[in-house]
Parts: sequence; structure tokens; C-alpha cells
Amino acid sequence: MPVKLRNMPVNGETGRRNLIGLNRYLYILFTLSQYICIKLIMASKVIYQVDAFTSEPFNGNPAGVCITEKEEPSGWMQNIAAEMNLSETAFLFSDGGMLNIRFFTPEAEIDLCGHATLSSAHILFETGLASPGQVIMLSSKAGILSARKDGEWISLDFPSYGVKKTEIPEKFLKASGINPPELYRTSNGWALAVCKTEEEVKKMSPDFAGLCDSGFGYLIVTAPSGSSDFDYVLRCFAPALGINEDPVTGSAQCVLVPYWNARSGKKEFKVRQLSARGGVLRCLLQGNRVIISGQAKTVFRAELFV
Repeated sequence: MPVKLRNMPVNGETGRRNLIGLNRYLYILFTLSQYICIKLIMASKVIYQVDAFTSEPFNGNPAGVCITEKEEPSGWMQNIAAEMNLSETAFLFSDGGMLNIRFFTPEAEIDLCGHATLSSAHILFETGLASPGQVIMLSSKAGILSARKDGEWISLDFPSYGVKKTEIPEKFLKASGINPPELYRTSNGWALAVCKTEEEVKKMSPDFAGLCDSGFGYLIVTAPSGSSDFDYVLRCFAPALGINEDPVTGSAQCVLVPYWNARSGKKEFKVRQLSARGGVLRCLLQGNRVIISGQAKTVFRAELFV
């Protein structure tokens, strides 16, 4: 961390050594202050609410981000997630030198969440816990997730999942209210319905209890975009997790990007989610990984007293 001080005379070898010493001192001071900042944030159990996959507050998908000094009991994390009452709350803690992340809905823990990962990376960059050029590595139950910052966008490196075509049962038609030409089961436990038009996806009004009862409590619905600004659209329903409709679903792209790649031959996609809050994503298929990019906005920061 070189420092140039104006009007400071540097005379000969002694002056040069003094300046080097001052630089070292300032670097140590900067590093120490950053360390103290991290410890204070973690020790005080700070929680944030972030709107993900949007550049404007009160849009996109809100997520909780809680940073703790150590891993808290699962029951405590579940209670905090229920108290936040957002689709997901992420918990970050250090364990063995690795930054860990766990995701909770108001009712259960899940292995992977795109918008909560994006929100977590956003907070790490915004607070200075991660530098702009740093690649953040997060250990999750779905494996190692990485995030990097590119201007106002953050890119996540996620796994990809395959699909297997299945018959369309009558109970699905009744519960979903749509009649898609294609229905799939995904390798990560979801169902994927592919409609012909964006309008069909937009007008959907499913019976959420019926989806759960018919075995389709985790459902992604997609169609080609009706706008030249986007490649495909989607909505995502997870009543089995207590989330009737997810506002913006990053992890759904782990299924959709490989699917649309196989169908179109494209590797890069601009995506729009058609929920009431709405959201925009940029996605890229890179080998067997899916790069999901989005923006985020911090709404508030609070301290927990429990």
C-alpha cells in the first residue's frame, strides 16, 4: 500500500528508509483496522436486508444476510429466518479459515439459494470485508460457491443440473392451471414446465395447496421471452418450502441455462422473472457451471440482541 506524502523531504538513504518504514506502518494500521472492523461486525451479530437482482430498492428478491463470529445452532438460525420472514436468509461464519454459508427459509434449511448468495457477496464487498478485485469463496451444502464483482454487477459461479422428461398428470394440470407441452423432473428435485408463450407464464394463478398435494411443490415455469430484450422468462413456486412464489430465483438458472442452451445453442442469456417485484439476471453456461450475474441494493442494517 504505497503512500506518497506531499512536502515531505526525502534526503538520502535515511529519508528513504524512513519513508519505507512509514509505508509499512500505515499498511499494518490499515490491515489492523480492517481486522477490527470484521471482528466487530461478526461479534455484534449484524443482520442486513438486501434486495437482490435489481438496481433499485423495493424490487427484486429480498434476502436476509446475517454475519456471525462462529456457527450458531441450527435452531437459532431457523428462528432468525422465521423472524425475518423472507424467502431466504443467509448465515455467514468462518470455520477453519473458510467462509461458510447456510440458507434458511422461514420453515426449513435448503442447500442452495442464488439471491441470498448474491446478497451475501454484495454485503461483503459493500462493507469492505472483501476487496473489489477479490474472488469470494463460500462453502455451502451444495459445494463451493464463488462470487466476483464486475462494476455494479456481481457474478456467481454455480453448478448446473439436468432434466428428464416426464408425463403430465391430470393433477398437475388442475393445480397449475396451465397445459404445457413439456414437463420435466430436474436432478436437484424440482419440476420444470415449459410453456409456449410468455403470456401463459404471466397469467398463471396456481393452486398452491394443490401443487403440494400433487407432488409439484417445487415448480419452475419458463417460456421464450416475448421481448427482444430478453431470451427467456420464468416464474418460480415453492409452496413446499412455505414460499408460494419466489420473486427472483438465481438457483433456477442452474436448470434453465443448460435447458435453453440445449434448445437454442446459445450460451449467454438475458433473463426476466415475471413476479410482482420482478428481476433481471444475466447468465452464462461455462462448461458444467452456470455463471449468474445480478445487481443488489442494501435496504437496512440491524443488530441482533439474541
